[in-house]
Parts: sequence; C-alpha cells; structure tokens
Amino acid sequence: MREQLTPVTDMDESEQGLGFRTPPQTQPNPQSQQTTDVVVDDSKTHPLYSNFCRVTATPEEVILDFGLNSQPFATGRQDVKATERIVMNHYTSKRLLTALSMTIQRHEQTFGSIELDVRRRLSSPQS
Repeated sequence: MREQLTPVTDMDESEQGLGFRTPPQTQPNPQSQQTTDVVVDDSKTHPLYSNFCRVTATPEEVILDFGLNSQPFATGRQDVKATERIVMNHYTSKRLLTALSMTIQRHEQTFGSIELDVRRRLSSPQS
C-alpha cells in the first residue's frame, strides 16, 4: 500500500520539521488504526545562514547548493562559494516545496507580502 503524507497544522513551528505526518492506515478493524509520527533529533545539527541557493536536478534527484553571497546587490560577475549541498529525491523535494509554500503563506498573512525585487524593497516606505 502506498503511503501519502499529509500536512500537519496542529504542531507549533519547533515541532513541525517538514510538517508532514503519515495518515492513519485503514484496516479492516477500525480499532486497529495506526499512525506514524516522525520525531526529529536535531541535537547534532549545525546552523548555517544562506542568502544563495542553486537548484539543479537529474531524473532521479534534486540538488540544492547553499552559500553566502557577500555582495547580493552588486552588478556584474559575482562568485559565490557553495558551502553546503543537500541531495534529495523528487518526492521529498515536492514535500519540501509544499512545506515552504505553507510557511511563506503564513508569514505573508501575518507580516505582509514579501517583495523579491530589491529595488522596490529599497524604494518603498518602511512601516
């Protein structure tokens, strides 16, 4: 049986991780329903700040290279050193896309639209 992951919205942000939980499995006996909860041990993670991400893909996987662009508003050639790489399959990538979309949507509902064009961001009055 193929498991489908569904978004979880009843967790606070520190518990969400990618914010997905497998739904209860339907069994012939309704009293034997099972759920799978993923508990993430993040005690050995290392924080990394990135303002640059390059996304590439093969037929089997998606590759995310992260780095720090020290002059993000400069014109001309910019050399960015990728310092971290994450490789994942397309299924995980799609779940990540969904989780990021939900996160950005909640942020914009709370704080307003995120302007990606830096020229508009710099010229608009600050509230």
